[in-house]
Amino acid sequence: MRIGIMLFDGVEELDAVGPWEVLASWAEQCPDEVEVVTFGRVAGPVRAAKGLRLIAEHDLSGVGPLDVLLHPGGMGTRPLLQDEEYLAWVREQRARVPLLTSVCTGSLVYAAAGLLAGRPATTHWGALDLLGELDPTIEVRPEDRFVDDGDMVTSSGVSAGIDMALHLVARLSGVDRARQVRHYIQYDPQPPI
Repeated sequence: MRIGIMLFDGVEELDAVGPWEVLASWAEQCPDEVEVVTFGRVAGPVRAAKGLRLIAEHDLSGVGPLDVLLHPGGMGTRPLLQDEEYLAWVREQRARVPLLTSVCTGSLVYAAAGLLAGRPATTHWGALDLLGELDPTIEVRPEDRFVDDGDMVTSSGVSAGIDMALHLVARLSGVDRARQVRHYIQYDPQPPI
């Protein structure tokens, strides 16, 4: 199984790196089960929302076939909502990639591409109204950390991407494997405040 995480300027750091940690830990423990790659419109450095530099390993044409596409969010999604060339590429992925997932405002990109029409979905709390405005047929789920609608999984803001990624591990490799990964990364959310 091959999972690709899309990177772009203005990507919210934890939207990409949180799921990366979960999925790459799974790949490290079970290299025969999964491979995780990063990609962008062009290969190379990407400046994330708060200044962290990330590297897209591949460009759009060189990433190769994917079984899962994970689209993070962040303020960098806003220009993508108006980018017809990019939205056309996203629509093409619907036909090629069996499972599309998003973190935070990554779901806005899917909505702008028309991929969430008539479906349940979520996003960051600050963008719930925009999600509904982009496509009024979307069943916006403001209380859900993530929404699994078969071939499309959306998650709410930032840290919810970790929960969604663990859900993906459970869905694709079993609950025991997801618990193994959760233990390995010592993820036990008990907010101190």
